[in-house]
Amino acid sequence: MPTRISPFTTHDSPLTTHQKERIILGIDPGTAVMGYGVIREIGPKMELISLGVVKMEKIDDHMLKLQRIFEKTVALIDNYKPDCLAIEAPFYGKNIQVMLKLGRAQGVAMAAALSRNVVITEYAPRKIKQSITGNGNAAKEQVAAMLQTLLKFTETPDFLDATDGLAVAVCHSFQRITTGKSGGKKSYSGWDTFAKDNAGRVAGLSKVKK
Repeated sequence: MPTRISPFTTHDSPLTTHQKERIILGIDPGTAVMGYGVIREIGPKMELISLGVVKMEKIDDHMLKLQRIFEKTVALIDNYKPDCLAIEAPFYGKNIQVMLKLGRAQGVAMAAALSRNVVITEYAPRKIKQSITGNGNAAKEQVAAMLQTLLKFTETPDFLDATDGLAVAVCHSFQRITTGKSGGKKSYSGWDTFAKDNAGRVAGLSKVKK
């Protein structure tokens, strides 16, 4: 079950009615565990709405895992009505099969967001860690500890994947600008722009095999 935490602000000053509000959904995609975090941004303040994980270890069929990722992402969007999705890009490693599966997981989550017309911004793992801790090589535990300090929550999620998902959302809030410029991030406002920029990935999704 996701960890739900009552909203709070990172500052003690009262909120003013003219401040713009934005809901950000952050996702750390994976085929075993998908982590997510939802925050509300009001001016310079941030509120933690929810964080949690979607577990898929007991699902053997890879296609069914992708289906669950899609359905859960849509459910999160329908529940929290985010203005945007921030998602972690797959890391580059030596295991091609692992990279392929992570790419599929990310692509399915992005497709779910695009099906609800939610703007997407992609961040490199190093960019996220740098934004949260000041160190692009920080450990997951360091990222989690910094988020607990920043957002003032004491609950410890069952999986660090939850705080990884939250970290993507907070990283996006720190940027303030959602454009497709350099710096480890890329934005898509719809499926057409995503497909045009990711022709190979789209083709791979259509030919995906177990």
